[in-house]
Amino acid sequence: MRRRALLALVGVVVAIIVTSVTGLVLQGKDEAGTGPQTQLLIDGPTPPAPVPDDGPAEGQVEGTPEETARTYLSDWATGDYESMRELVDEPPADFAAQHRQLDDALSAQVVRLKPGKVTKTGEQTAEMRFTGARKLAGYDGAWDFASTLRLAVRDLSWKVLWTPAVMHPDLAEGGELVRIDEPVPTTRFVTKEGRAFPHESYAEPYLAELGTRIPQPPSGTEVGWTIELRNPAQQPRVLLEKKAAASEGTKTTVEAFTQAAAARALDPVQQAAIVVVRASTGEVAAVADRLGGREAFTGKYAPGSTFKTVTAAALLDGGLSADSQVPCPAAYTIPNGRTINNYQEKDHGSVTLQQAYALSCNTTFARLAVQLVSADRLMEQAAALGFGTSLATGVGGTCGSLNRPENPDALAEASFGQGTVEASTLCMASVAAAVQSGAWHPPRLLPADVAERIEGHAPPASVPLNDTVAAGLRSLMSAVTTEGTAAGSELPEGVSGKTGTAEDWQGGPDHAWFIGYKGDLAFAVFVKHGGTGRNAAIPIAARFLRAL
Repeated sequence: MRRRALLALVGVVVAIIVTSVTGLVLQGKDEAGTGPQTQLLIDGPTPPAPVPDDGPAEGQVEGTPEETARTYLSDWATGDYESMRELVDEPPADFAAQHRQLDDALSAQVVRLKPGKVTKTGEQTAEMRFTGARKLAGYDGAWDFASTLRLAVRDLSWKVLWTPAVMHPDLAEGGELVRIDEPVPTTRFVTKEGRAFPHESYAEPYLAELGTRIPQPPSGTEVGWTIELRNPAQQPRVLLEKKAAASEGTKTTVEAFTQAAAARALDPVQQAAIVVVRASTGEVAAVADRLGGREAFTGKYAPGSTFKTVTAAALLDGGLSADSQVPCPAAYTIPNGRTINNYQEKDHGSVTLQQAYALSCNTTFARLAVQLVSADRLMEQAAALGFGTSLATGVGGTCGSLNRPENPDALAEASFGQGTVEASTLCMASVAAAVQSGAWHPPRLLPADVAERIEGHAPPASVPLNDTVAAGLRSLMSAVTTEGTAAGSELPEGVSGKTGTAEDWQGGPDHAWFIGYKGDLAFAVFVKHGGTGRNAAIPIAARFLRAL
């Protein structure tokens, strides 16, 4: 009786307000009463308001199906689930909770309900089609839905025959709607051209490290999501989804095609790395690393005869030329010191400095270092080519190091890359780049300003080489591939380089090196415990260069 009187009163007020209009808009409040929540849109002529009386005659059905249906939607619009429950025949115990859980699960809010026409389906049954819309977080516009209120007479009053399908037409008993939010995307790194890194690029550890150093997207970054229908005994079905805009990615200095060529060159080899540097800028054009971790940047190994490039720079700066005659005996004994042997104890007699470098004469460089190069001068030349510097690559990394030689034996060992001399693959690639360009540029994997911000310090300054020294080194490195240790190999024409075979001070097999350049691309190949540079490192360099 109380419900009928209330309906009659609402009908009177509505009739007064909308006598001359064809529609009514009711706006409900949220639970705190702070603002509009849902619109109830009632189209068509307003039904005549029932006249209050003392109730229906005995045995007479109270109200109409239309009154019950519209009141139900009106209560839904205001979020009054308890009043809705009173209009439902045998409502489930969790009736209100199901409504709240659905909206919470979807991060949604019903913002519009629009009743349709009531149709009698029997003497004591009827139905009303209605439409609605939900506002979803992160979704422009509203998500429309349409469903049906089925009604029947129960205990002489019209009741809603409720099922979960009232909330969404596809929802079955025991089913649920689930919103699956994509995680906030991590920073995506791309090549210099904006392309994805090649498959199995062998640069993955470097990209992972960049991801830890570059701040992630802010919490407000737009993400994608999916609304999924999950009904018992049915396959989950996507009802609505929003794809997050694809990130353009953060560009590195890596060049897509160069990286692919470097990676494929390493495919047949374990425990090896290749670093390619754009000689004119110091930008890392490729890093393919199968040593584990970021060893091509951070691991330091004896560079062997590739370090003769540094010693040759000091000799050329000291007055020698590529044509200077020098001895290359099978062995050289340092005054009051140890004996240095050539590889396989080969005796080449008197040769030019260019030939001694091309043939990789240990005895020549040991003798010239002891006689013509002081420990301090060798340290200075090494520093000019990056040794001892802290690189701002964006992922850390070192160039190389050597302790100041304290005696002629140590100076002789250092002259051909043994003793305390250590270098990373990155370091030796930058040495080759300095020869090609005439200046040592600090290598980096990111744009300079980004790398500096990540590392917390500015990159070291570029160091120009003396023009005479640069020209002499180019002549020496060119001779290696035409008449020296790399001559007759599978390298393409136009490559200049230097082989290296370095003893492992821990007692393992020798390490293999080959550094060089072709055009503006300089590179270093390192094979851990690979043996000789010619047999282990040159084939990798050749595969890389021929793929370009």
